[in-house]
Amino acid sequence: MTFGFAPSSATSISASSGSADSVNRLARMLEPAEWASAGIPLLRSPREVVSGLHSRHRPTPATAVVAVLDHEERLTASASFVRRATVAADGWEFRNALLAHLRRVVPHDLRRRTPVRTAVLLYCRDGDERWTEEDGAWMWGLRDACTLHGLRCGAYITLTGGGWQVLGEGRGGRRPSSLSEPAPLADTVAEQQPALTRTGGGAAAALRRTAAR
Repeated sequence: MTFGFAPSSATSISASSGSADSVNRLARMLEPAEWASAGIPLLRSPREVVSGLHSRHRPTPATAVVAVLDHEERLTASASFVRRATVAADGWEFRNALLAHLRRVVPHDLRRRTPVRTAVLLYCRDGDERWTEEDGAWMWGLRDACTLHGLRCGAYITLTGGGWQVLGEGRGGRRPSSLSEPAPLADTVAEQQPALTRTGGGAAAALRRTAAR
């Protein structure tokens, strides 16, 4: 005679919930081919943008730097934050984090018919330049955050020990890297910002706080 135990309903529900959550996370990421076909505008001077953000924020692995550029590719605002280790690579979580920081440093453009500013994301991480599921989640999060803030979705850039890479474009370089010393900020294009007074009092104050980071 044999005895067995049927799985409890709680166990079944837990397993189903975990499986559904995994499926949802996979749906909230973009692969390089999807990203490349999404019409993401190319940066005219990606090295200068990367160098400027690297000098300003000095990112270390697990640091995300989100920046807003005007139509002349000048930095309007930027913010950096460290990804919490306890947060899974989920585009929804990344979208919320990016949107929260965008709201702190720059007013939305939702009243405009078409976006005039572009948001780019630089993510410093371990590993090499090859695409990962974490990158796919950041791509999804950046695209969604831009839609909700009235911005054009721009480049997603990884910064690793081997250098920087604009994913979906195949452009990259060895410097700066996550291991290199930042160049003096005055030498970078990121320092060429429009006058803060153009954005209004509250936004100007937010930009001053961001520039001090």
